[in-house]
Amino acid sequence: MQNSAFSAGCSAMSWQSENGLHFWGRNFDFNRIDGGSAVLYLPRGEDICAYLPADGQGRRSVSAKYACLGTGTLSVPSAPVLYDGVNEKGLAGGQLYFREYARYLGEARRGALPVQPGLALVAVLSQCATVEEAVRAFREKIALVPEPLYGAVPPLHWCFADRSGECAVIEPQGEVRIYRNSLGVMTNSPDYLWHKQNLLNYPHLRPLDHGAFRVGDTHFAQCFSGSGMFGLPGDWSSPSRFIRLAMLKQHCLKGRTEEQAVAYMFRAFASVAFPLGMVEVSHFGDVTEYDKNVLPFDYTVYTAIACCESLRYYWTTYENPNVRCVHLGSLLSSDKARTFPLESAPDFCAQK
Repeated sequence: MQNSAFSAGCSAMSWQSENGLHFWGRNFDFNRIDGGSAVLYLPRGEDICAYLPADGQGRRSVSAKYACLGTGTLSVPSAPVLYDGVNEKGLAGGQLYFREYARYLGEARRGALPVQPGLALVAVLSQCATVEEAVRAFREKIALVPEPLYGAVPPLHWCFADRSGECAVIEPQGEVRIYRNSLGVMTNSPDYLWHKQNLLNYPHLRPLDHGAFRVGDTHFAQCFSGSGMFGLPGDWSSPSRFIRLAMLKQHCLKGRTEEQAVAYMFRAFASVAFPLGMVEVSHFGDVTEYDKNVLPFDYTVYTAIACCESLRYYWTTYENPNVRCVHLGSLLSSDKARTFPLESAPDFCAQK
């Protein structure tokens, strides 16, 4: 598999507030982002490209049953891409990098719609109302084919969440492997089952501090907080981020309202974010004409969170941590695609 503008690191997680709202969110970690990237609104009836061969022959598309909102690119206007997003039925999800593990079929099986991996998310969000329907689409209706898009074949896997609270993980490893009712946590390679088994190495982790103890005749009083999580891995590798996210999701307070849940979820994602300068890139992969601001470090380009009930899409970027929001519900009357700037200059609120 080749690397591309889709070859990001990334961490994803589902969430549920105390008042029963459901969320899905992610960090987008990479050393660059496509120059046309923005928050995109794609209306019902939009022509959604599923397959766009380099020679332009045999293009396949579907008409969007459901409007979608998320971060993506319109660099190729005839083939809108979403990296993550939510649709009007409350299905949310995203694509993450699956380096060295993604394996696609050589050609589409009979009767299935051929879909390039980089177009799978937007195709599914535009057609499916629930996790159940998304799973059925990957099993029966679409076939992932390794046709280059934007100059490369991105190695990807996906996860989806909806208003039921379920989060499903979908991984192409020759056959498409689907994990229903997952832990609601996903990072990058290795595969989901490996990460799940790796949790067995951390049964001692707990939020409760360890108390005073004795060694011989010497008494040691508790003198700092946080000891219950001794051994929690703190690096930015995919296995370590998976463990941290699993512990954060298990133990963090979830928030009583949508606003509070979103704030708490952004705090959780900050614990697995890449600080700029800490993850130096060992190889740059394929830098294409669409890429901008290519840096020698991977970093958390943006963090996004979608609420499956309210249909609000929230995001922050590395240089501007202020939370911005677009409401999909307020856009549904529009039959035109729209874009909203992903990045903006740092905006500090001065107190008087």
